[in-house]
Amino acid sequence: MLEPTDLTARAISELRTRFGTEAAVTGRAPGRVNLIGEHTDYNAGLVLPVALPHATYAAAAPRTDGVIRITSAQEPEPFTGHVDELGPEIEGWAAYVAGVLWTLREAGLVSGGLDMHLESSVPLGAGLSSSASVECATAVAALGAAGRTLDADLQRAIVDAGIRAETEVADAPTGGMDQSVAVFAEAGGALLIDFDSGEHHSVPLALGERTILVTDTRVKHQLTDGGYASRRAQCEKAAADLGLSSLREADLEQVETLGDEVVRRRARHIVTETARVEPTVTALGEGDWASISELFAASHASMRDDFEISVVELDLAVSTAVEAGADGARMTGGGFGGSIVSILPSEAVETVTAAIDRAFAEAGHNPPGHLIATPSAGASYTAC
Repeated sequence: MLEPTDLTARAISELRTRFGTEAAVTGRAPGRVNLIGEHTDYNAGLVLPVALPHATYAAAAPRTDGVIRITSAQEPEPFTGHVDELGPEIEGWAAYVAGVLWTLREAGLVSGGLDMHLESSVPLGAGLSSSASVECATAVAALGAAGRTLDADLQRAIVDAGIRAETEVADAPTGGMDQSVAVFAEAGGALLIDFDSGEHHSVPLALGERTILVTDTRVKHQLTDGGYASRRAQCEKAAADLGLSSLREADLEQVETLGDEVVRRRARHIVTETARVEPTVTALGEGDWASISELFAASHASMRDDFEISVVELDLAVSTAVEAGADGARMTGGGFGGSIVSILPSEAVETVTAAIDRAFAEAGHNPPGHLIATPSAGASYTAC
């Protein structure tokens, strides 16, 4: 992974090379890995994500003519438009960037044109929230270029802008966890978010000689292919059949009365997964790795069997990590591919990664990728 200073410098240099303009600000927003609480955000549940050191960097310069020009190191084609033409019909990768500028303009937070270039170290399609990282980096850079100071209200507006861009423009449903942690995360901790009350706070992690390891199976997932939407619809049906506003209000006894067997299993995952979050917070705070092992194992089994969002590569990575010395491992993210998260003794990182690499090779899978998830801070911008 390139260092943040290298990516910032590259973003500034590319803005100058491509557009002949000097950056006024650079924005940064991280990717994330969710420690536990999968698919619970849109069910008014609890989640416990960590912001990654891997992030998107946006160099931006304001324009006075209303023109918007955006390029990305990850995309071959630039986006060019005008502020008066922005709207929910934006297509392709620009939906996540120009879509954010549209939502910020709709909220009265930005008004003028902009030149912007994006660089990112967040793996694409790995279930590590590369899209929210792009959205929030775009937002903080645009707000910084507009001379606005980030405060609690503006942070909330950034989260809302990212959610709107992803759901209304990119047509990729999101529960809001990714944007929330990208903005509100604090270095050194996880972010406990309650999607019923809307409250969130940083949770200290007693990792000591432990490391959070993320393994990308390189099986690409897409949130627009229907799998996510169908799970969400099934959860909404379960709540409606129980006469509840959300599955946060349900208990297991109620869930077992549901007549549709598939809907019942989907609801069972949500209820049990939400119930695992607070014990995980306690275990991480106390360094109780035996409990982490049990909680992660139960979470993965629930996603595999009840929610049916795992794949063979994820299952293999999880079982191999545990057998090779991880305290606990589970799939993370939306599912249907992507990554697993493991907590393990720091001295075991090389052993575990080598074991997973070997298991994938023997099974004929593509080589996985690995990264260390050092808990990092949320979005910010810096004046150039």
